[in-house]
Amino acid sequence: MKNIKIALWGTIVGLTALWLAANPIMTEELSFKAVRDFAVQYSGVLSIGAMSIIMVLATRAKWIEPWVNGLDKSYRLHKWLGITAVIAAVLHWIAAMGPKWLVSAGLMTRPEHGPRGTGTAVDLPTLQQFFREQRGLAEHVGEWAFYVIVALVILALIKRLPYKLFVSTHTAMAIAFLALAAHSVVLLGYEMWTQPVGVVSGTLLIAGVVSTVMSLAGLIGKRHRVAGRIDNIRTFSETRTTEVDIAMNKSWEPHRAGQFAFVTFDEKEGKHPFTIASAWDPTTAKVTFMIKELGDYTNTLASTLKLGADAQVEGPYGRFTFQDQKDHQIWIGAGIGIAPFVARMKELALAGGTKTVDFIHSTKDISKEAMDSLMADAEAAGIQLHVLVDDRDGYLSGERLRAMVPQWKASSVWFCGPSKFGQTLKNDLTTRGLAKSDFHQEAFGMR
Repeated sequence: MKNIKIALWGTIVGLTALWLAANPIMTEELSFKAVRDFAVQYSGVLSIGAMSIIMVLATRAKWIEPWVNGLDKSYRLHKWLGITAVIAAVLHWIAAMGPKWLVSAGLMTRPEHGPRGTGTAVDLPTLQQFFREQRGLAEHVGEWAFYVIVALVILALIKRLPYKLFVSTHTAMAIAFLALAAHSVVLLGYEMWTQPVGVVSGTLLIAGVVSTVMSLAGLIGKRHRVAGRIDNIRTFSETRTTEVDIAMNKSWEPHRAGQFAFVTFDEKEGKHPFTIASAWDPTTAKVTFMIKELGDYTNTLASTLKLGADAQVEGPYGRFTFQDQKDHQIWIGAGIGIAPFVARMKELALAGGTKTVDFIHSTKDISKEAMDSLMADAEAAGIQLHVLVDDRDGYLSGERLRAMVPQWKASSVWFCGPSKFGQTLKNDLTTRGLAKSDFHQEAFGMR
């Protein structure tokens, strides 16, 4: 998560520094108007800058992954930049509308304004004059786009919102972003465009607009979409899990264990992200997904998927690929978080490995058939398997892990499962000597 924090605060601090360099407010008379204008422009630059980066991140461009250590981390940065953009937008709205509210409440006298289009305006360059003439329209468009964005962000943060509707909110956000981009171009102080803050803001805006057009045109991920066919379906009712094998065509990019993909079984429903639970074997050209019944859509898959049906897979994405310098690894797969480790075991069974591994599978539910398969995979991969069933064996804790694996401090830990559970284990182990860089956690939440 270190890179996410650097990117988040780098955006905030960087845009702030550039704005202050171009607008040294302390050198001016601190009148109400000066402070208000400063707040309006600064919050606007910060908000639209963060939104522009969000739109770039939404393209799922693979060159971004090394910078944030995986697409899963990119979505986490996407979320926090979204919250930052909304907070800045709210402050922008308050600063812009505040004087009107104060006048209406009788707490402030309406300032005198000369008529628009008079004075020195006639001597302005053509482009600047055009922008000035569009200010009223830009303010109106920006205000309504702001209302739309805030409403959609609130909806997107509601975990119970069906994934399909969650994706729809982002489509509407893309349209609203284009309106806010036009608002920003017109209303940013004209002289700012020649300053570093204007150059950076303009570059971000262009990148954001291009990314938005790609999104609305359905181009995101197009190069990595591959057609496939459902080749096998296995259902484990005890664990409410469905395992699906998809035979891919030859254009599929060989994946590595630990990566994930967006899968479309139904065009009306759209794509959903699932971790790949198989090693790549060119002789079979199949990709396996383990899908847990966790929502309205996944609850129906066991009964609706059909052998031979078409499927589309976009990917592979992610960098949770077990690459480190440690001789010993500890894997922790909680619940359906077992999927990347199953893929890695199958990979090791095919190609072998030089590391020793302790794999701890902590689960609430258990299936004999699934457990037999898991034990066979562990034996073939040459790793030590520990299975903890909650009701039978109790819960996994940092203390218990340290007792199970005495060499934990000299190991790397790879965790996939509930975010809070992972954070609890990380805090326990790192406060007792494990290097933070040796704890790897997939941030698979896409909201």
